[in-house]
Amino acid sequence: MSDNPDPNRLKALDERIGALKKAQEPEPRIDEHYSTANMAWRMVIELVVGLAIGFGIGYGLDLLFGTTPILMVLFILLGFAAGVKTMLRTAREIQEEQVAKAAKETKD
Repeated sequence: MSDNPDPNRLKALDERIGALKKAQEPEPRIDEHYSTANMAWRMVIELVVGLAIGFGIGYGLDLLFGTTPILMVLFILLGFAAGVKTMLRTAREIQEEQVAKAAKETKD
């Protein structure tokens, strides 16, 4: 046996080991379920926030003007409408992303 190893053989061995490690490396996992769940929670939160803001404004105005809860009910309905509008906009964005992704996959 030689005391000095052949540098070319060591380099080739290192490249083979690197290629095998790369081949066995798992592909990055994109879990579509969680991103869909995140979008669903986002939409629910948008609706609840719209209701909460409407309640807060209506309740505050009722206290300020000393009226019955007419303004509170009115602003809750307006907050609900705003929340639904925001949810629909989010759903449209998600749909556009999915259509673009599907078009890209069919193109490739």
